[in-house]
Amino acid sequence: MKTYGIREIAREAGCNEQTVRWYEEQGLLPPVTRSAGGQRRYSDRHRQHLAFLRHGRELGFSLDAIRELLTLYQTPQDSCAAADEIAARQLAETRHKIARLQALEAELSRMVASCDGANIAECRVIETLADHSHAHCLSEGHGLSQGHAAEAQLNP
Repeated sequence: MKTYGIREIAREAGCNEQTVRWYEEQGLLPPVTRSAGGQRRYSDRHRQHLAFLRHGRELGFSLDAIRELLTLYQTPQDSCAAADEIAARQLAETRHKIARLQALEAELSRMVASCDGANIAECRVIETLADHSHAHCLSEGHGLSQGHAAEAQLNP
């Protein structure tokens, strides 16, 4: 059975060695064997788990969701209803982020378009940012996450 060093497996996965170690510490990778010299030795199973994990991260899944999905991955004969539910939650969160980003884009576009570039005293960008009441904004919580919107209201 071929084994891989940490540098090789990290390079293949598109991450650094510290990330691989961190995933191990979090229990997201199967236990690793060590060589007689104490170096970590990874198997094809580790490569598969790491690729699964990295792809999940690229799709925006949280580590907790990936942990659940990895558990499901171990039982290919089971129903995929739980995996579908996890993916549906991720899709809803992604759509929410897109809506926030679209609101942010609209706000920034409006701000930039309304600035004539004359001088700072008449700069619409500076004026909008300085107005903590959000009176110049399209919406008070434009582009902010729920936590940041609440914080902005508490700390104007």
